[in-house]
Amino acid sequence: MAINTGPGAGSATGSARSVRESARPAAGRSRHHSFGFWIAAAAFLVNMGFSAVPTPLYVLYQHRDHFSTIMVTVVYAVYAVGVVASLFLGGHASDWVGRKRVFVPALLVNVLAAVIFVLAPSLPGLLVARVVSGISVGLTTATATAYLGELHLGKFGDGTPRSGRLAQIVATAANLGGIGFGPLVSGLLAQYAPQPLRLPFILFAVVLVVLAVLVAVSPETALRPDPAPAWRPQRVAVPSHVRRTFFAATSAGVASFAVYGVFNSLAPSFLAGTLHQSSYALAGAVAFAAFASGAVAQIALGKAGMRLTLRVSPFVLIPGLALLTGGMWSASLAMFLVGGVITGAGGGLVFRGALATAGSTAPPESRAEVLSGYFLGAYIGLSVPVVGLGIATRYAPAREVMLVFVVIVAIAVVAAVATCTRAVVTSAAPSGQRSA
Repeated sequence: MAINTGPGAGSATGSARSVRESARPAAGRSRHHSFGFWIAAAAFLVNMGFSAVPTPLYVLYQHRDHFSTIMVTVVYAVYAVGVVASLFLGGHASDWVGRKRVFVPALLVNVLAAVIFVLAPSLPGLLVARVVSGISVGLTTATATAYLGELHLGKFGDGTPRSGRLAQIVATAANLGGIGFGPLVSGLLAQYAPQPLRLPFILFAVVLVVLAVLVAVSPETALRPDPAPAWRPQRVAVPSHVRRTFFAATSAGVASFAVYGVFNSLAPSFLAGTLHQSSYALAGAVAFAAFASGAVAQIALGKAGMRLTLRVSPFVLIPGLALLTGGMWSASLAMFLVGGVITGAGGGLVFRGALATAGSTAPPESRAEVLSGYFLGAYIGLSVPVVGLGIATRYAPAREVMLVFVVIVAIAVVAAVATCTRAVVTSAAPSGQRSA
């Protein structure tokens, strides 16, 4: 869910320098890079969508194999293991070997995950497939974001500085929107098509293979250094004087990812068990609405400063969580759905503000290292709290568990955002005022 930057994506800011010069006429160059841009955007969206295809299907797995709610959350959460491992081991590799040499294999890794989902649908197969899918996503986020920025700048070919806003908007829509797109498609297929535990994976695998071929024939944008640097894992480093601000930003990132984790794991169970809504299409639509609203909110406030984003985000997220929980307590589907949309928007704003704050705590030469630490914490938030919720539902009603979760998230977000906002205000103040 890294929106515009992440471990290994630091080179996106210097993409104008890394775009290959070409002798191709300007018109042909523009068409070639425009083709590559939209193919890369589609591949980014579908690959992120595949990572969330199982969301409305968990209830089916649960009924077929008698999984407990805890096991559903474990199957969901192991995905983060693959994401974190690939972020640190290969998320920055495209800077050295080229965007396509990482992006195309990343797409094919999710094709492998689809094969495992189809051929080994038992618990061990599900766990392995989720880890493999996480590896694909970890390789994709930074690479695809940088690639889109470079393709957008490279299509002009005249060296003139251009705004990267279109690339940022498309990357945001493909990333968060893609995670919502996957459950929407799989939920509709599960509701209205045969073989609900096979067809969604087969469909996405076929599309990913086609997109991988199209990406392979798109322009390369990253110049490969000669000689190539020795491989090393992505480092994690936070300067000591900004650690308080960094940990506050990471806490906010953990909270926002924990909220999104609920939509991608337990929301279908809440709908079926608490609200008595067993429609797979509805389960997919709820996840889609949450992630799509997060993407729209980020795009809408794309030009807003860090301080405004931070200040607005709790006033969107917390009322959304209140409505979401209120819908569970009152058994109101309408309230639950409205709460889901508002919560998704608030989660997206919290994440964006926290990400910008974390990035601002480091000098440019160590920015990727600082963001590595941020994403490590955020992806822990994507998995650990959800597993905790799954365990808690064995001992208390889901609506009570959700209420406690919402209170904890609200407190964490308010405290973290307040610390981040103070840090932003302090850093923006003149030096004389800061020392007063």
